[in-house]
Amino acid sequence: MGKKLYVGNLPWSTTEAALTEMFSKAGSVVSSKIVMDRESGRSKGFGFVEMSADAEAADAIAKFNGADLGGRPLRVNEATPPAPRTGGYGSRPAPRDGGGGGYSDSYGDRGGRSDRGERGDRRRRRDYE
Repeated sequence: MGKKLYVGNLPWSTTEAALTEMFSKAGSVVSSKIVMDRESGRSKGFGFVEMSADAEAADAIAKFNGADLGGRPLRVNEATPPAPRTGGYGSRPAPRDGGGGGYSDSYGDRGGRSDRGERGDRRRRRDYE
């Protein structure tokens, strides 16, 4: 299996075919992919090229890292696997004190009058008027 390369700082107009053609000068290209923005459909300015051999990948890095493409210096290096995602819907960091965020679980603590032995709701307002 080949070596995957990260190619950054691409001009917005770069196509996958142009990327394949460019990197084929360093060896056999297995695949090329430009990452696109889902909402706009425009290139995000980076992509990946997979070379068939490690030696060809090293040659591509040496040839194209810093090379000019459309007035922009390319950034080419070995691709690293993405970091595992953490979090997601409904997750938040746990509080340091072990508490649950300031809300009480007991029903007897409504209204803050439970220490006087009375109901904490506001239906018994006549006792305080």
